[in-house]
Amino acid sequence: MKKGIHPESYRFVVFKDMSNGHTFLTRSAAPSKEKIVWEDGNEYPVIKMEISNMSHPFFTGQNILVDTAGRIDKFKKKYAKKA
Repeated sequence: MKKGIHPESYRFVVFKDMSNGHTFLTRSAAPSKEKIVWEDGNEYPVIKMEISNMSHPFFTGQNILVDTAGRIDKFKKKYAKKA
């Protein structure tokens, strides 16, 4: 590895999945202004995420079909066989 390109300020940070409230503690150099009290009673910076492995369909196995603007209907209409 090259020297001097990695941050030196790794610290414990709580990541919080905002879609389901799941939190986990890990090390990170990402900045955060907010803090949260963790299960061990200590206060750590918190980084809020929109999605994590606990809410992503690939990891949960719950494939959710989101049809914004009728994509399936557009596809069927476009490639429908003409009678």
